[in-house]
Amino acid sequence: MTAQRAPQRPARRWALLIFLIAATAGFIALGLWQVERLGWKRELIARVEARIHADPVAFPAAADWAGLDPADAEYRRVTARGRLLHDQEVAVYASTERGPGYWIMTPMATADGAVWINRGYVDNAHRRRDSRARVDAADVVEITGLLRQPDRAGLLVRANVPAEDRWYARVPAEMTAARQVPAPVAPFFIDAQTSIDGANWPVPGLTIVHFRDNHLSYALTWFGMALLTLLAIGFVWRNEFRRGAPDAE
Repeated sequence: MTAQRAPQRPARRWALLIFLIAATAGFIALGLWQVERLGWKRELIARVEARIHADPVAFPAAADWAGLDPADAEYRRVTARGRLLHDQEVAVYASTERGPGYWIMTPMATADGAVWINRGYVDNAHRRRDSRARVDAADVVEITGLLRQPDRAGLLVRANVPAEDRWYARVPAEMTAARQVPAPVAPFFIDAQTSIDGANWPVPGLTIVHFRDNHLSYALTWFGMALLTLLAIGFVWRNEFRRGAPDAE
């Protein structure tokens, strides 16, 4: 007489089936969420593309700074007018298509307050102010560029060390605290799109407008996982529920 393995307990079989059904529902929900995120990301990209190619608007008044919606203001094309405070500039480490170097962040004093201007990229040889041509501090200049929110320190961007004058992130509040800039100071900065005086350095217009758009691949991954768990449900149902209890011989 050959004894066959006893079937799994009904409670264990039901627990496994319920787990697989819950996992399938979860994978489908995650896939649908990524599809929604895909639509949102495509709309965001379209809005930003329209902003960066639109005609520039006047730089917002200081009274409106606090009420600006970052999602709506980011990459808005604006024109600011004022005096550049060259002696208060900050060199922020940059990695660009031209290689490593620095962003030259210069505060601009306007009639309504101050705003930091990313005048563009310089290599190490042109980091010093006296190595570059610049407009006179008394001259009023006009700058057109993209409104940008502060950089966020994180995995790819190191935190600033103002006490040692080492800068890795373009954060207006931190730069203002380390320099002498007349208040009020805008909480955002402007990426200049053109050279102010036609000089070769700094090099403006290197703003990278890029948004990760992996939502479709994520959605397909979650839906694929849901399909696998559906197949597992079919296997469990066929082998653990539909088969009869084995006979002993």
